[in-house]
Amino acid sequence: MESTFNMKEFFKNMKKRLPLLLAMTVAFVAIAAAVSYLWMKPVYEASTQILVNKAPANAQEFSMQDIDTNLQLISTYNVIIKSPAILTEVINELGLNETVQSLNERIEVSSIEDSQVVTLEVEDESMQQAVLIANTTAKVFEQEIRNLMRVDNVSILAPAMMTASPEPVKPDPLFNMAVGAIIGFMLGTGLAIVLDQLNTTVRTEEDIDELLGLQVLGIVSPVGDLGKTDKSSKHTDRMELDENVETDSVKTAARPKVGSTY
Repeated sequence: MESTFNMKEFFKNMKKRLPLLLAMTVAFVAIAAAVSYLWMKPVYEASTQILVNKAPANAQEFSMQDIDTNLQLISTYNVIIKSPAILTEVINELGLNETVQSLNERIEVSSIEDSQVVTLEVEDESMQQAVLIANTTAKVFEQEIRNLMRVDNVSILAPAMMTASPEPVKPDPLFNMAVGAIIGFMLGTGLAIVLDQLNTTVRTEEDIDELLGLQVLGIVSPVGDLGKTDKSSKHTDRMELDENVETDSVKTAARPKVGSTY
């Protein structure tokens, strides 16, 4: 007989394993919180904006063609900003003890479509260091692009600033704990299903048919406490016996004695 999924039986088993599900969920939430607050180091982010737009000497010389040219160059500039030609100069100027590859992984360059503004974001364990790297990278790019592309259409629009109370962007403890709760619940559910499948106890008539291949001919209904039943039965028999004795006594008292005179 093929086994079919029974939703009612599934939820019944999950209800029976509810302590296991709660324990697994709480355990993984606690692990995620401990890792977020105690193990993972906070990471801060600083950003600066670069404007790609050369100011014409005469306002009449400004045209839409200039804007289109700047927009076409932005994708190229996004690559140049993270190139070794720029990052090597940044590392040397700041005296950073890291490679170009490691610095590249902490820098993100983006731009909105049809916008001449390029956003440069830097992540670091120190907010002050992140601000310093972002501003230095923008300044080095502004200087080096003149030699690399023979153009002078880049200027720093908004430098990165150090805030009074910086908030880390990583880690996010609440998000990590939510993920931990989901993982714990899923693992608890899987473990409950495995334990239920390993349980070979015969619980229903279908189990007899499936496991033993025998046909069920009858079902014995559950019987209450046999001790209470026997005691109640003995008490009933004793009451009936006392009633019979009293009845016999009354009959004997009412029967006239032989030889008595009236």
